[in-house]
Amino acid sequence: MSPAAKSPAAGGSAQSRTPKSPAPKKPAPKRRPSKPAPDVVARKWAAQLEKKRPGLVPFVLDRLAEANGRPAWQHRLDPTSELVLTILTANSADVNAEVAFGALRDRYPSAPTPPGASLEPQYFPGWGGVGLPDLPAPDWSAVEAAPIAELTDVIRPGGLANQKAPRIQAALGALRANGGSYSLEFLRDKPPLEARDWLSAIPGIGKKTASVVLLFSFGTPLMPVDRHVHRVSGRIGLIPDKADADQAHDYFLAMLQPDQMYEAHVSLISHGRRTCHAQRPDCEHCPLAPRCRYFLPKAE
Repeated sequence: MSPAAKSPAAGGSAQSRTPKSPAPKKPAPKRRPSKPAPDVVARKWAAQLEKKRPGLVPFVLDRLAEANGRPAWQHRLDPTSELVLTILTANSADVNAEVAFGALRDRYPSAPTPPGASLEPQYFPGWGGVGLPDLPAPDWSAVEAAPIAELTDVIRPGGLANQKAPRIQAALGALRANGGSYSLEFLRDKPPLEARDWLSAIPGIGKKTASVVLLFSFGTPLMPVDRHVHRVSGRIGLIPDKADADQAHDYFLAMLQPDQMYEAHVSLISHGRRTCHAQRPDCEHCPLAPRCRYFLPKAE
């Protein structure tokens, strides 16, 4: 018998064989839903807060104003001095930062002290120190060019000098590279978030520092969140329990009107220093106690 006549059982042709089933396709991996942008999350929180606890923001501002007065914006220092002073306050008492900033003025003077100039400190609302005298700013070119060991020694009274000296020089270098001077005036007319992002791009400058500089120098509607503001607002329930200080900036921008930013910052930071202490807060004398969830967990 010829090979062509063989039965399928004996091998047959390839066409008579049962075709193989195609391999099962692997299911496409599930796409994880993308996280909403921080500003979207913040706006949603603000809407829910107003629905569940209506009028909480004006209640907080009005009660603090009744107790301590309603702060109005006023100019403090030139913007570059504001930036350097804010760097010096990081994780340090404001009074120590004042001493360090005064040392910068003395070691690197930009001009002699004017005859008859008052050396009395000018107090700043919301500030935790005694204030600074109204004197010329340091010579920023000399500060930037100073040997790092020398600059570190000059600002040592402010604390964490080994970290802050290079941050100060980096910030001054970024300003000089931007336009050939140490001026921050170009940020005055920029949109708030664009100005904040420009400053925050400098190593060691975060949202809080950038917001402080812009708010106090130009009245830019930004809400700086330091440890006092973060603690007080978390206890009241203005921000979610797990929101860190960086995230809190977005929540406040969604919650507050532009003309409330300065008042909210100064009032909350002052309240944190005077009453709502980290340890043993004075809830008995707190004007916010009726709606504070630290004092009343189910407060509305």
